[in-house]
Amino acid sequence: MRIGVIGAGAIGGAIAALLARDGHDVEVTARGQNLRVMQHGGIRLTGGWGDFTADVTAGESLTRAPALAIVATKAQDARAAILANAKILNGIPVVIVQNGLEGIAGSVPLLPRSDVVGALAMYASSLVGPGHINVGTTGTTYIGGGKDLAARYAVSILNDAMPTELAGNFVGAQWTKLFVNQVNALPAITGLSVQEVVANPQLRRILTRSMQENVRVGLASGIRFAPLQGLSEARLRIFLRTPLPFAESLPKLMAKRMGAVPNPGSTLQSIRRGALTEVDYLNGAVVVAAEKAGLTAPVNAAIVELVHEVERSNAFMTPAEVAARVR
Repeated sequence: MRIGVIGAGAIGGAIAALLARDGHDVEVTARGQNLRVMQHGGIRLTGGWGDFTADVTAGESLTRAPALAIVATKAQDARAAILANAKILNGIPVVIVQNGLEGIAGSVPLLPRSDVVGALAMYASSLVGPGHINVGTTGTTYIGGGKDLAARYAVSILNDAMPTELAGNFVGAQWTKLFVNQVNALPAITGLSVQEVVANPQLRRILTRSMQENVRVGLASGIRFAPLQGLSEARLRIFLRTPLPFAESLPKLMAKRMGAVPNPGSTLQSIRRGALTEVDYLNGAVVVAAEKAGLTAPVNAAIVELVHEVERSNAFMTPAEVAARVR
């Protein structure tokens, strides 16, 4: 089957490589050196799903209409990427693989003739070099949020190449993934891996408080958290009420499950490339939702500010500096 993947970075590149290995005719879009390497040498995938090189067609935009399209850009880049490929995408099923809460809502108006569904990638993947993607921790991709038939169609194609499931409560799944994504921002501020952040008492305390804000705001917004990676709503409610020293055991457990390979998180990967991050769609989404619910999310708001400061200065902060700035 012909499949188009827009945004062959850490997540999109892994999806494209796995689909190509499964026998699909895959065309990807990328930029810069990443594109040039893929044009001449394909996509090299290493890590949890095996080590191999996938042969793909690569360009700055899609050149042919696929039977299924996957948009896997960063949240802030999705609109421009969709518009650049809108003529080819309109009328075909499109899967938006994106962090945050706005992926489907922001894409549907741009593709009025397409069935648009959402996807959440629950695995750790890093673009370690141009054309080279490493999967540190494998996991499932959850699809939903649009027409049921289109979601099932996407699952039927992807599940042969990688673990994929249908998510009935996709909004709840987005909020649970937003909780998981809380681990991304502090590495971007400090330059440390997720495991190193969790191992540091000062940073772990801040991370735990930001996670508790995430749960509090979600519940106040009427969200029913979907179970992902052992994180059920019941467990998150208990986590919210648990005193801080005991609540810190949850991020410790999450870091332990990541294994020994340092996980930089997607936000730090953007910082290292000199690119803008998704923080406004992650921690920033908690802040916006809190305002709508008549609450505040001061820890998440402070984290957003610090990530933007690092974006501007290109200088990481020490844990003590972060602790002094996040009260």
